[in-house]
Amino acid sequence: MQGKRVVVTGMGCISPVGNSVGDAWHSIRSGVSGVDEITRIVDADFPVRFGGVVKDFDGEALFGKKECRKMDAFIQYGLQAAIEAYQQADLKEFDQDRAGVAFGSAIGGIETIEKNHQQMLKSGARRVSPFFIPSVIVNMLAGHVSMRFNLRGPNVTVATACASGTHNIGMAARAIAYGDADVMLAGASEMCSSPLGMAGFFTSKALSTRSDAPQQASRPWDKDRDGFVIGEGAAALVLESLEHAQARGANILAELVGFGMSGDAHHITAPREDGEGAARSMKAALNDAAISTKEISYINAHATSTPLGDDAECAAVTALFRENTSVLMSSTKSMTGHLLGAAGAIESIFTIKALEHQLAPPTINLDNCDVDTHIDLVPHKAKAFTGDYAMNNSFGFGGTNASLIFSRYK
Repeated sequence: MQGKRVVVTGMGCISPVGNSVGDAWHSIRSGVSGVDEITRIVDADFPVRFGGVVKDFDGEALFGKKECRKMDAFIQYGLQAAIEAYQQADLKEFDQDRAGVAFGSAIGGIETIEKNHQQMLKSGARRVSPFFIPSVIVNMLAGHVSMRFNLRGPNVTVATACASGTHNIGMAARAIAYGDADVMLAGASEMCSSPLGMAGFFTSKALSTRSDAPQQASRPWDKDRDGFVIGEGAAALVLESLEHAQARGANILAELVGFGMSGDAHHITAPREDGEGAARSMKAALNDAAISTKEISYINAHATSTPLGDDAECAAVTALFRENTSVLMSSTKSMTGHLLGAAGAIESIFTIKALEHQLAPPTINLDNCDVDTHIDLVPHKAKAFTGDYAMNNSFGFGGTNASLIFSRYK
């Protein structure tokens, strides 16, 4: 990355597979699915009632009932993930004017929008909550995080559909690399498994309807995949300039060395079939990191379990990495479902943990691969590797693409 070196010193998450980084990584490396029934959907005739849902999360116990009235669930998830990351980074005395936030979401507070609309129809406009708007707008997560830790530097929100988390981390890293900040808390959050959110994805024919076996429903690259599984949760990284982290004796978890972006300019929801836009995003990240494809040991794929998206990304990786016969690529969405805007953030954590443990997490449910590739897609069981660099891909509706490259800290 151009300019100052950027390192990761803290990580936090709330997820379908665990409400801490340690718990989530244990599930992911072990191939444990977090897909389950969505209990908030009470209509027995609702067409899809399963997803990668967060479990055992009590926002009122964490933040108090009064504060939770001001925060949709996506804000609560994101704030708790940020707290875990902040605590791991052990930030104490630092210049808060040079510490900022970059936190996003694809959809924001759709559950609160739904509930307040129902309240207005039932009881009139005067019964809509005065906290309605601050509870749902996408940038209020960044606002809450900044206020929680008194971070007075850059405060931004990038909302790029399913690439939101990756873009926020990348843009936060550039703010540090360019000298605009010393520290950035970056990530994304999502909670759209409300009836309206689920109905919208179902009627667009994006969701798997494998209700008889929900834990087998998310099956990237498998010939029997029939759509993605909705996921929810949040993830946060503490990023610092290397010199700032060294000066305070921080424990450095990884280095963020490359960030790339591109646009398909092709279709509102479908990627280019040849994956050309995805390939340009990966090339840009490799150029930023000043490394070749041969140096990447692991790729955490965007692969959502949709035929068009899986095929396009795999075609792009297969062509771009044609000279790298040992690279491993897996989709952790096979276990978490698709966290939409938060996907790239939590998958960045899984990518960093893969580097730390030199272990590529598996793609579960990959029984019959239907993509033509030399890439090892790590079916069923985690696989060891040796290497210093790993890539994380995220692609979103509207043809927006983002890629990050992390390295073991040297």
